[in-house]
Amino acid sequence: MQPRIDEEITFRKLETLLAFMDTGSLARAAERLDVSTVSVHRALHSLESGLRCALFRHEGRNLYPTDAAIALAEVSRDVIRTMSDGIRKTREVAGFSADRIRIGSLYSLTIRTVPAVLVAMKVRRPELETELVLGSNADLLLKLRDGSIDAVLMAVPEGEQDIVSEPLFVDTINFAAPSGSRYAGQHSIDLRACADENFVSLKEGFATYDGFLEAFKLAGFTPHVVMQTGDIFSLMNLVSGGIGCTLLPGRVREVFPDKVELIPLQERYLMQQTLGLSFLKTRERDPNLLSLLAVCRTSKAQLS
Repeated sequence: MQPRIDEEITFRKLETLLAFMDTGSLARAAERLDVSTVSVHRALHSLESGLRCALFRHEGRNLYPTDAAIALAEVSRDVIRTMSDGIRKTREVAGFSADRIRIGSLYSLTIRTVPAVLVAMKVRRPELETELVLGSNADLLLKLRDGSIDAVLMAVPEGEQDIVSEPLFVDTINFAAPSGSRYAGQHSIDLRACADENFVSLKEGFATYDGFLEAFKLAGFTPHVVMQTGDIFSLMNLVSGGIGCTLLPGRVREVFPDKVELIPLQERYLMQQTLGLSFLKTRERDPNLLSLLAVCRTSKAQLS
């Protein structure tokens, strides 16, 4: 059976004991701990009650430590040092105020948003090591909740009570076709006229995939999807190779400007994504995340 320690013996009281042993007086111990002399005296007396033995002898108004107090002080230093190390390691495992931060991101945000954030973080917190994890919205949300990442740059999740989000910019979904296709030069695209077209798409779990399905639902038909892929750059390569058309967010317009043409959808199919920084509500006071949040807020103009 685990031995039980009397409730009168606490870390705070052991710290008070060490302050008194180091300074040699109640007044100086109280000054070091920023408490009253009476509080120091009470804490020491409470330790004696919890240990059920005398730790000090009284000579007038002065206290002098006994051998028992000296023995307890030696143990207390080890206990407090061990507990402090344990708290630090625990916080590091949880990612709270560690010397590194793990940021998740959609592939499409690595074009402009992620580099801008990483550079600004390096300027603000040069000692902080940053790890980048890429994935879909669904995958990144799972990683955020299981602690694999600390924060994520993605489409802002809706209705998630355990998530705190800072919107950064809004992006619009466009029709994407190979350069020189029959859609080239059109002012806008009516999806109803594309019912016989071959399409390629991202896999389920990506925010752009959800918009893809919603747009064709409005058009009143199910698109003929000939191939799916797990990242947006591979998707653009499929489009440029003539495998099929797709729907893409405007933020990837500059990736293959000579190979893939992004054309606005007609207003009836208007689809927009709100992109932002998200992290768990339980972590909203983490110093590393507060730094990241500050960076995102001050860099909004560079992120879209």
